[in-house]
Amino acid sequence: MTKLSVVLASAAFALLGAQAAPALALSESASASAPPAVASGRAEITVVGKGSVSAAPDAMRLYVGVEVHKGRAAEAFAAVKSARAKLTEALASAGIAGSDMQTSGLGFGADYHQDGIKVAGYQASQNVEVLLRDLSKADAVVDAVAAVGEEVRINGISFEVSKVQPLVAKARAAAYRDALVRAQEYAALSGRKLGRVVKLEEESDTPTSRFALAADQSFISPGQGAVTVTVRAVYELI
Repeated sequence: MTKLSVVLASAAFALLGAQAAPALALSESASASAPPAVASGRAEITVVGKGSVSAAPDAMRLYVGVEVHKGRAAEAFAAVKSARAKLTEALASAGIAGSDMQTSGLGFGADYHQDGIKVAGYQASQNVEVLLRDLSKADAVVDAVAAVGEEVRINGISFEVSKVQPLVAKARAAAYRDALVRAQEYAALSGRKLGRVVKLEEESDTPTSRFALAADQSFISPGQGAVTVTVRAVYELI
């Protein structure tokens, strides 16, 4: 997680950990170790705000591979190379660029009989991570992979939003407004007025893999997800 820190008036603005629920604290405090900018005897209120922006994924990652079992090590190695070549050709025919196919794992080892001692043969495998930039082709790409043959393994999929930053900015604004409204309400309830922001802490949720599957006529449905930002704000009370 990237952490940022900037000066806001005389207080620190830091992007740190999130809180799960609103918190309220009123205190008259000042320790000897407090920063010079913090005056003694200051009353504060702490609230948590949350902002969420809905987002539909526009890209998919497909995790596939090939696995072969042969009697000799050299045969297994040659067979997995051949199977990977067929997989690459199938993906290319389905419209996947070579730059969007990345080898993510290699495996090679012996297969044993049930006694766990005697070698029965050899197995070799290779995994590939595929980036699909056009979700309308998802079904066709999966069909092309499955048609390669019995050596193919489909290990999973995940969905992504390619342009997350504008969504994060909107979620941050919503979270800040939520925190401000809460602080104003609590200040009024306590008979005080709301002062300046003393501190803000934020943690944004990673939006690329939290998309619930939705019912659809296609085999693969990206569903709908949300970018969520949580902020903890500390205000002065006057």
